[in-house]
Amino acid sequence: MAEATADAAREETETFLKHATEATAADLLAADGYIFAAPENLAAIAGVMKDFYDRTYYEVLGMIEGRPYAQMVCAGSDGENAARQTARIATGWRLKAVQEPLIICTHAQTTEQILAEKTITEDDLARCRDLGAAIGAGLAMGIF
Repeated sequence: MAEATADAAREETETFLKHATEATAADLLAADGYIFAAPENLAAIAGVMKDFYDRTYYEVLGMIEGRPYAQMVCAGSDGENAARQTARIATGWRLKAVQEPLIICTHAQTTEQILAEKTITEDDLARCRDLGAAIGAGLAMGIF
């Protein structure tokens, strides 16, 4: 999902894709906008994403206000709580949501399905590419 989104955004504007374990406050400060992507685990954002927010939140607080963001959640059931958590963090940073969260539901409900590598359908990947292209174009044109 993240790669499809980044590839589409890259066609519109300079784009960097960083895994949450590698992303830093300096990356947030250097960017004009953000697309946050995370899986939902146990009805919450994945721990690795929470760690990213914990490591960077106060370091950039008050320095990225007004920047645009969008988010994507890959969930086994509904993804709403993970989206809500990211939105609350973005609100604290005073970021501007430029689209509703994109939630891709894999319907993984059994232990085996949850632990298995997920396959995202071409229709859902197209939705990811649309998000990336829209955010990239909006940044490139100065709309956001």
